[in-house]
Amino acid sequence: MYNLRIHFWIFIILLTLLMAAVLELNHNTFPGWLLLAAALGSFIWLYASRLCRAAWPLRCLGWIGLAGIFCLIVLLTWPPVKAVPAVSAEKPVRTDTIQTKDGPVAGVRNASGTVEVFAGIPYARPPVGELRWQKPQDPEPWTEVRICDTFAPMSMQSVHLPIYDSLAQIIGYHDYTVSLKDNWRPPVSEDSLYLNVWKPAGVQQDLPVLVFIHGGSLQTGQPWYGDYNGESFAESGVITVNMGYRLGVFGFYTDPQLLEEDGTSGNYGLLDQIKALEWVRDNIRAFGGDPDNVTIAGESAGSVCVDALCVSPLASGLFRRAILESSTLSSVKPPHSYRSLEEALASGAELREKYHCADASELRALPAEKIVGEMNTQHHLTPDGYVLPADPYVLRSEGIHNEEAILHGYNSEESAPFILFDHAKLTDYEDRVRNYFGEYADEVLALYPASTDEEADRQWAAIYGAIFFNYPHYCLNRLAAARQIPVWEYYFSKQNGRLGSWHSGEMIYAFGNIPEKSRLFTDSDRELSRIMHTAWTNFATRGDPNSTDIPAIPANPTSEKLMQFGETIGEIDEPSLPLYDILDRMQR
Repeated sequence: MYNLRIHFWIFIILLTLLMAAVLELNHNTFPGWLLLAAALGSFIWLYASRLCRAAWPLRCLGWIGLAGIFCLIVLLTWPPVKAVPAVSAEKPVRTDTIQTKDGPVAGVRNASGTVEVFAGIPYARPPVGELRWQKPQDPEPWTEVRICDTFAPMSMQSVHLPIYDSLAQIIGYHDYTVSLKDNWRPPVSEDSLYLNVWKPAGVQQDLPVLVFIHGGSLQTGQPWYGDYNGESFAESGVITVNMGYRLGVFGFYTDPQLLEEDGTSGNYGLLDQIKALEWVRDNIRAFGGDPDNVTIAGESAGSVCVDALCVSPLASGLFRRAILESSTLSSVKPPHSYRSLEEALASGAELREKYHCADASELRALPAEKIVGEMNTQHHLTPDGYVLPADPYVLRSEGIHNEEAILHGYNSEESAPFILFDHAKLTDYEDRVRNYFGEYADEVLALYPASTDEEADRQWAAIYGAIFFNYPHYCLNRLAAARQIPVWEYYFSKQNGRLGSWHSGEMIYAFGNIPEKSRLFTDSDRELSRIMHTAWTNFATRGDPNSTDIPAIPANPTSEKLMQFGETIGEIDEPSLPLYDILDRMQR
């Protein structure tokens, strides 16, 4: 009997910890904790007074009942949808009113009062109903002051259970804070064409402007993520803007009917970004910015969009410089986020057939929730003859570009998140190389030999990263240098307790957003962040990342050197040139 009691208490303690972890990771509301305490207390009393002496089937039924009650508690206290606050201050001070061309807006100041944030300003009409798969339209004007203190919903996308996102934060980022203040979910909506402005507090004039485009494979993402929050840039004197844009099937579905009606199809997300840049041109002076000193920046799929905007005639004159982090479209055959018009039209036809729709009008009538799951089949930019007259490589080769200077680069472990569940082993390493490189496989195997599983995994990660990320940057640098465009290329290799040099790991450094008290970063991380943030600020201000307070950052006119941002800071040789030569020959 004594042992049974010990076992019972051990099991109930473990079960309590598990249930509490589920409530916390799922961000359930506070009543869930009270109901859990009541349920566990009642169960312990019932077990101690009756169930402990009952037959085992009845005891099992009691445990099953407790599990059922817990599931009910989770459902009853599910985190509600709540708009994301623009600043962390609990009672933020409201800013003065600013008049935009569409109507007056007021934002809020951050906790220190140094930055004003205007979140959720509409830059286009909601792309819903008949406006789904149409060019973005001007927003409806307003006369009353619009209070812009929360971010707009993230663009329509598939969303995970809150517990999934929490586990991803723990496993992927090694960064999670236990709190009862985050028991809510951010909104998602097809009505998402809003932008956000971060500016230094007070009256400003002729400040440089940085417009950032978020990544997410053109399928996911949102403008309020902490790594690219614009407060630090605003404190450094750079007005920062980012925006929501249509994603997945809503942003990149291609249809012959739409091509005929509107002269374009398949690049609605890009058209949204251009519309946001036009808003910046027309309104940013009211916030203290200089519309003639705009730099566009993006990471991953956002960088792909930046590269497309650099060669789109519709974006001409809307910006001066470009920052591209961890992706470009400038190789002969872009490795991701891009497809031909023929491929896009065929994919659109498959989509209509799948949903038994005769044309785009019928597909347009379907609820957003019904087709949102098609993100993976419809997330590619397309040379439609309007937004993109031809492939970016062809346009750049012909000297067509909108930017006057480029800062770009990639990370040393770009491939890590993409092969996280697909590690190479010695038994399949050679097959992987031969399947991709064909007649060039022997050359690649000679460059990247492997004799153990560990070596095979490391070599395949290097090859994968080079194919999908590094090589396109090499192509961009080469094309830019050939046209005498000033170009600086970096290589981020810093390790830390968080993402390290994985894909997107550089953003928190470049944006100057490393938390002051985080134990995941050291003083060396904060010093590197100061250097990178200063370089990005310099580039956005005057088109050159250099200044006397950071190490010299040489330009890269030969495409053979890189500026390393890591444990050591300085120029290094491009590590993958022999592989790039093979990829060049494959694409001829």
